[in-house]
Amino acid sequence: MSISVVTSDSPPQPLSLPALVDALSLRDLTDPTQGPHALQLLVSAAAAALGERWDADVRVLRSRPVVAVEDNYDRLGYQRDAVARDVRYTRYVSDTAMLRSHTSAGVPPALRALAAGPAPGGDVLLVLPGICHRRDSIDRLHTGTPHQLDLWLLRRGGRRLDHDDLHALVTTLVAAVLPGTHWRWTATSHPYTSGGREVEAIHDGHPVEIAECGLAAPDVLRAAGLSPSTWSGLALGMGLDRVLMLRKGIPDIRLLRSADPRVAAQLLDLTPYQPVSGLPPARRDLSVAVPAGSDAELLGDRVREALGPDADLVEEVAVLSTTPYADLPDAARDRLGIRPGQENVLLRLVLRPVDRTLTSEEANVLRDRVYTALHSGE
Repeated sequence: MSISVVTSDSPPQPLSLPALVDALSLRDLTDPTQGPHALQLLVSAAAAALGERWDADVRVLRSRPVVAVEDNYDRLGYQRDAVARDVRYTRYVSDTAMLRSHTSAGVPPALRALAAGPAPGGDVLLVLPGICHRRDSIDRLHTGTPHQLDLWLLRRGGRRLDHDDLHALVTTLVAAVLPGTHWRWTATSHPYTSGGREVEAIHDGHPVEIAECGLAAPDVLRAAGLSPSTWSGLALGMGLDRVLMLRKGIPDIRLLRSADPRVAAQLLDLTPYQPVSGLPPARRDLSVAVPAGSDAELLGDRVREALGPDADLVEEVAVLSTTPYADLPDAARDRLGIRPGQENVLLRLVLRPVDRTLTSEEANVLRDRVYTALHSGE
């Protein structure tokens, strides 16, 4: 059984029922009802610090990851032809519902509830943590199911919130979740903010993106029933997984879900992570024919889908080289069974479970499964 997906610019695409069930069954590490995890400590620290800084009414809002497409895109200012809406990037459940691609999808309902309720006596801090679903490459820092945290500070009347307040918000937040860390920001743009900024933490002398922020866009407020002439706001979205890895010194994002008790026990607090072992990787190179334009993110998604739970055994899928059909010699075209409109991609598959060493036979089986899933040649 599959569920048809229709978007304005893309042909129908199926999201299989098993894939949907798997997505909904995945534990949200930010949710205390699903068990304790260090990510929850980051959420609490952020909410407490910002709530105290502005003496705000802190409202922590949680929801299931299936959301209305309108809340994920339209009511946040995304244009109808935005690339993000493409089925390659979005996990559609139906014509009108999807697995949220960011926790910002919870903001429009939260703003509507704020508009429908009694006028607040002071500032309101909306805290929206949760798991998201998106296309992403496979490596030590990326996952297709990241945890995010949206923080929106809203004010009715009085002095309007401005970029000085936004700077204070980021300063307070970084001090709370990454104590002692230097940071910088650069100008960027988002559909749901004005005067957008990208925030990077400086780690070992290198910038690492941790958040995006800006002033709440007037159109987003207006669409929720909050008059921009009366209301102002600050909007920030943060990647919780990345922040926790920086805070504890965790080298591999897969460790955040590890069932190894030596690892899991260390994910209940914010103390530095102590490596449990240095297991050797198994590397396999694959030469495959794929549709032209297939990038590491798209290939990573196909590997995750093909391997299912075994995808956690993959440390990285790296694109070593890409050769268009026209640049291949005839012998290579025949060997690959490649066709016009395709390209030859040389991939390096790095296999390394976090708790054991794979046998050569196990690695070869995984390599063959990945090859079957990716190779589109005849």
